[in-house]
Amino acid sequence: MNEVFTFALIFAAIRSATPLIFAGLGGLFSERSGVINIALEGMMLAGAFTGAVVTYETGNPYIGFIAGMISGGLLAIIYAVACIQFEADQVVAGMAINFLMIGLPSLISGAVYDSAGSTPQIDKSNLLPNFFNSLSIASILAFALVPAAWYVLYKTPFGLRLRAAGENPGAADAAGVRVIGLRYVAVVISGLLAAAGGAYLSIGQSSLFTISMTAGRGFIALAALILAKWRPIPVMFACLFFGFMEALTIQIQGVVKLPSGEDIPVQFIQIIPYVLTIIVLAGFIGTSRAPKALGIPYRKEN
Repeated sequence: MNEVFTFALIFAAIRSATPLIFAGLGGLFSERSGVINIALEGMMLAGAFTGAVVTYETGNPYIGFIAGMISGGLLAIIYAVACIQFEADQVVAGMAINFLMIGLPSLISGAVYDSAGSTPQIDKSNLLPNFFNSLSIASILAFALVPAAWYVLYKTPFGLRLRAAGENPGAADAAGVRVIGLRYVAVVISGLLAAAGGAYLSIGQSSLFTISMTAGRGFIALAALILAKWRPIPVMFACLFFGFMEALTIQIQGVVKLPSGEDIPVQFIQIIPYVLTIIVLAGFIGTSRAPKALGIPYRKEN
């Protein structure tokens, strides 16, 4: 019985960590280049909504997954233009993207499907396939991307230039690195990956899109970035930690009781991952060294 519970908890933690890993790796590329990506939440929502709609209309989850990623990439281009070209405040612009994607899916869904709260239910046969004890193919992809991201960042010229753009863009520019173009590429990559995490939520973990279904996972992914000090493999472990806590809160609902014998209110159990996020931000943000040029717009000298 305990072994069954343990294995169920482990696989549930992996499933819960999957969207966080996608979003965390996306934020990693953007922030390593020097652009804060508070908009991860909105990009995840874009991927979740687009993935659900396209999968419902086409009956093909792979097309839906790719379409979801593309929607995140397009949203990332808008964010990049605002922050890089027009040097908008990156936090304000990111929150604007988040607010946009809280309301826009509801508007479109209400106009197309006469339901502002959610998209139509997708047939289970049209969802992303599962392997290895109900693990989605998207989970396997997310974990495979971790060593790939490490290799790109630390073993390729692109990764070296990306890190240089986030640490000292002036010196990188003097060495011939196209800092502005590199930052655009990094932000678009972050949008593609974050949207992949959102698409997984709607067509891998669930079978429809519901309003605000990401439930703050974009911000939890940012907390994982800080905890991991902007490194790919620690990002994976940080996301697994948060995923484990989310899975644990689901498993203990109705099981753990107060000394009086009464059930602990579900709301108190459900806030555990968010309380941990606040603790991580409060306890580690001072000890983690962010890229030196993070959040600082760069203007090429003529």
